[in-house]
Amino acid sequence: MLTDAQIRKAKAESKPRKLSDGEGLFLFITKAGSKLWRLKYRFNGSEKLLSIGPYPSVSLADARQAKDDAKALLRAGKDPAIAKKLQKLAGEKRSAETFEAIAREWHALQKSQWVEKHAQDVLDSFEKEVFPHIGNSPIRELDVPEIMGVLRLIENRQAHETARRVRQRVSAVFVYAIASGRAAADPAAVVKGALAPLVKGRQPAITTLAEAQEIIRKVENEPAHPATKLAHRLLALTALRPGTLIATPWLEFNGVIDDVWQVPAARMKLKRKHKAESARDHLVPLSWQAREVIEALRTITGRGPLAFPNTRHSHKPMSENAIGYLLNRVGYHHKHVPHGWRSTFSTLMNERDPADKPVVDLMLAHIPKDKVEGAYNRALHLVRRKELAQIWADMLLEGMPPAVALLEGPRR
Repeated sequence: MLTDAQIRKAKAESKPRKLSDGEGLFLFITKAGSKLWRLKYRFNGSEKLLSIGPYPSVSLADARQAKDDAKALLRAGKDPAIAKKLQKLAGEKRSAETFEAIAREWHALQKSQWVEKHAQDVLDSFEKEVFPHIGNSPIRELDVPEIMGVLRLIENRQAHETARRVRQRVSAVFVYAIASGRAAADPAAVVKGALAPLVKGRQPAITTLAEAQEIIRKVENEPAHPATKLAHRLLALTALRPGTLIATPWLEFNGVIDDVWQVPAARMKLKRKHKAESARDHLVPLSWQAREVIEALRTITGRGPLAFPNTRHSHKPMSENAIGYLLNRVGYHHKHVPHGWRSTFSTLMNERDPADKPVVDLMLAHIPKDKVEGAYNRALHLVRRKELAQIWADMLLEGMPPAVALLEGPRR
């Protein structure tokens, strides 16, 4: 019988050779010096060879155990080589049926009907919140307590809304697995009622004109990069969603016709799967103050592909947090967020003339719940939208310096 010392000292020779350990087990040493465990045995009268693995990954003790296991299979009338292949296939099947593998398969099928940003958000939520905990688990074996455990970790950060979104996405993966015969139940559906209650509230926003003007003054007097200040001013003027604004390519600003900026539906929050009337391009009338911001911005970022590039990576957009951090620094933490400009615009313009509400909603790219109203809005009210955009800009920026002044202000 072999010893570990013998195996370690064994060297390659000009021809391959074998070191026997008895009962058909031997170490095969190649001319290159590789040491491979093999077992010679007979099954149904034929001599066969079983590959066990390389030394030292497979130790002497492991090789002997593999030999004993093979002998037990032979006594039961089974071929060890066939049994090994079946075991490997079963392992490959289990690997293909893990939660992560099926979730990625589901995501690949779904993403064609989503805008790119939403598709990436869904995948990011899986990679951050789910895969590290249950990604390697066979989906068929996952149960309610395991799914609840993943969601509780999210809730413990007070991210209750995130927990609910993740539960919905996990549930969708289970439904897909059930439909494709790889799961029998959806434990994520069961836990829905056990999640912490969600306290709904609006994004923090200032809703008086004087306070809104004060925000503009404070932000523009704060040391910061000019592009961030210009982004904030344009955000306030257009009431766009922050994520849509900062990802704007110069191609869109260069293509403005008759003072109307056309934002493609693919860049809006709306998913492609919505009905056609909800997925049309969003038209943003530009006041002269908004056009002034764009021209000031052109002098510092106009040579690149993006209007609001990341300061470190020009091919990526500015971080959504950049404007938010600027607002926080001037005292608006939990009082006014970038998204809050939509509420500010909506509140003040609706108070000014309630009859303009359908037009204001259209300027905010809100989806009409009523199909008749949606059809009516096909008229776009573009003339009135232009008027309201200019009225809003005149109200908000009364007495403010021109946009070009922001290029010379204090930097951080």
